[in-house]
Amino acid sequence: MPRFVHRITKYDPADRDEHGHYTGAEEPTSDHGAVEAAYLRSIAAFAAATGTDRLAIREPQIAGVAHFGLEPTLGDHGLGGLFPPDLSGFHDGAEVPLSGALELVRAMLRDHGVWCRLEAEDGFAVHVGWDQYVYVSSDEPCESALESTRALGLFPERLPASPYEPDFDEPGVQRPADDEFWARLRWSVASGQAALLEEGYVGNASRWHHLTENTLPAIRARLTPRAMLTVWPGLSADVDAALPLDVASRRPLFTAVLPDSDGVLRARWRTDQTPSDRDWAFLKTLRRGQIVTGVVTVIADFGVTFVDIGGFTAMINIPELSWRPISYPSEVVSVGQRITAEVLAVDMVRERVPLSLKRASQDV
Repeated sequence: MPRFVHRITKYDPADRDEHGHYTGAEEPTSDHGAVEAAYLRSIAAFAAATGTDRLAIREPQIAGVAHFGLEPTLGDHGLGGLFPPDLSGFHDGAEVPLSGALELVRAMLRDHGVWCRLEAEDGFAVHVGWDQYVYVSSDEPCESALESTRALGLFPERLPASPYEPDFDEPGVQRPADDEFWARLRWSVASGQAALLEEGYVGNASRWHHLTENTLPAIRARLTPRAMLTVWPGLSADVDAALPLDVASRRPLFTAVLPDSDGVLRARWRTDQTPSDRDWAFLKTLRRGQIVTGVVTVIADFGVTFVDIGGFTAMINIPELSWRPISYPSEVVSVGQRITAEVLAVDMVRERVPLSLKRASQDV
């Protein structure tokens, strides 16, 4: 974590009120000229002081339905000339040379629509905020860069931390789009549950893929690195049906984030967890042979006993209820009864956990 954080602005601290709000005459937009160039030269000076010549793009996004910048967005989001029209190469973790990083900063200063964090591992980072506020973090004091910044007519101010420091500490574990995920997706497609895959390749933008068992390998191969994936059921036959803009009203099946090619999940952004994602996280804590406790919730007419083992419903087939022959589960268990059972298997594809009551006790 960088120890030295500076806010770089064109705003003289002498023109701030007692609350730190700027009250001077400087406009909160880029001048597209000398002052903007000074910002870029200041960042370049900090990069030189830390020996940084390449930066990684982190958590990239483009303008969505609502845009709160003070300048109008561009159709290419300010990425024209830097990336192809389909934005290939513009993704979380992609590295760009310092010159490219400075052009990204320019586009952010102009509110063109693009935004991202720019980082060089743990030693250097650049965050562009609202109203021409730039935050530079480094693992060195960078005194020469501070002098250069002041000479450029800008004002560096020491802060304890950048307000744009990544914070992705949502509860729960992020599901990776690993082989296990793809096996579940294949099963979901084959069983008619899943039909669409939403690829969130950058924030506020998605690509949609129609899923069949035959197209899954090709779709997987062309996904954007570190993309956020959301699995959906098929489209409704209702011609008036539409995907709601309100995320809380959507009902995806399950989600994941693509790991890197070595299998490590380095993306920091998180998907909105679905019930299936929470089940997955719980199932990852179980293992075959583990002893669990739960409460009998349902005894089905077809003879299967369902047990709540901590928010997940497991099942016990009749042969696993007792060492002695029985005809119906109610001879051994009743709804509401707390039991102890052994995990026979953890099926991550079908999200099923068969239990054995008899293996956990010789008395049944």
